[in-house]
Amino acid sequence: MHEQFWVQNAMVRSIDVAGVLSADPKRGNVNPLFAFLHTNDNDYGRQSMGDTRLLLVEDDTSLGEGIRSGLALGGYAVQWVTDGVVAEERLLQEDFAAVVLDIGLPRRSGLEVLTAMRARGDRSPVLLLTALDSVSDRINGLDSGADDYLPKPFDIDELNARLRALLRRHRDVLPRLVSHGPFTVDTATQTVMKGDERVNVSPHEFVILRLLLEGAGRVVPRTSLEDALYGWDADIESNTVEVHVHFLRKKLGDDLIRTVRGVGYMVDVAP
Repeated sequence: MHEQFWVQNAMVRSIDVAGVLSADPKRGNVNPLFAFLHTNDNDYGRQSMGDTRLLLVEDDTSLGEGIRSGLALGGYAVQWVTDGVVAEERLLQEDFAAVVLDIGLPRRSGLEVLTAMRARGDRSPVLLLTALDSVSDRINGLDSGADDYLPKPFDIDELNARLRALLRRHRDVLPRLVSHGPFTVDTATQTVMKGDERVNVSPHEFVILRLLLEGAGRVVPRTSLEDALYGWDADIESNTVEVHVHFLRKKLGDDLIRTVRGVGYMVDVAP
């Protein structure tokens, strides 16, 4: 199989995805054609620092590695899964800024995953990827609830640009203020108010607080908070999130954030 895949900021512009990788790049034995994307494999998650977290669902391992690395170079923290059942599990457990979703997946198709998302009220932006490119295929995907559609082969710069546009449109319709009891979080200015008094929090503390307030009533896993702060592949201290939560409690009170031992943290639904 030959897929043309354009890689951002690279000398190589076309890759035969059937022969790109000779083994899992995490274990070494990477085809030299692809090595430039993994020279600093522990660093590209840090380049994605922030809370723009994407779920990539692509069953082709060679292509999936290339897309994940290209998106990381574009500034995203990317989690990659390879089948529709696992994708649905992740979507139920965690929040993502957007989903890059292949249609032809094992166990459950991308369209089935998308239909289930929309049926349960998940309005996260979804960009479909597929080798199918007929007008009826595009209409079917968009009618199922997709926000955009990109046929293979594609240019990684175009994928990054389309994602930026999707995220801009999505942010325009999201509520700017997140309120919980006396607390108000302004996601645009990244400020926290307790009544009429401003509470000074660090950028990392703000990300944690916003995620917990937006997910009020359910547990946010500690690993999800780590990923939002530092990216999927960053090597961080095991108690980093605990330290940030400690300082949030000192600033906001001990009763707001609850620890769920062995899992993560949660904020109860405001009465």
